Amino acid sequence: MQTQGHPLEPFFQQAVRNSYEGKLGLHDPDVSDYVAHLLCDFSEAENLYKVRDEAGKPIEDLTEMLHAADPINGSAASFDEERKVRKHIGDYALFVAGMYPGAMDTNRRHRRAHPSLTELIQAGKESYFIVSQFNLFEYEQEAPLFARLSERFERCILGLALIREELGPRKPLMLPPQVN
Repeated sequence: MQTQGHPLEPFFQQAVRNSYEGKLGLHDPDVSDYVAHLLCDFSEAENLYKVRDEAGKPIEDLTEMLHAADPINGSAASFDEERKVRKHIGDYALFVAGMYPGAMDTNRRHRRAHPSLTELIQAGKESYFIVSQFNLFEYEQEAPLFARLSERFERCILGLALIREELGPRKPLMLPPQVN
């Protein structure tokens, strides 16, 4: 599913369990493990921008990511590609909303560059739900996990916000720049 044996994995496993189970009462080891792996994955900035356009340039804009996930009206070449991009959108939305709230824009003029919290939640929940609908063959085992991530999306964001608060610093964090 995701990176195994990452050096930060034990740290993130403990931080997520403390937050999700200890503070929120969210007792779902699969969700906790998934989010800990997500934190490991996104601890490397280039993984935040995995979705690429036709020219191979990383896509930062949420609307463009959604377009890249659409196999009918967008640029996804297949339904497998749709699943892959939707999974990333769910991960990206969860991570940004929970760990980098300062990256969200409340000013309508800059909405294109920075989605609002509402837009991130909608895109994340919808994306994880779509991923959960890929429930046959090689995706059958993990489909229920994505259904739970979709259902509990806001609680997962809150859990990440609690982790962020414990980790400090007490000033707004900025998203890392894209890696070309």
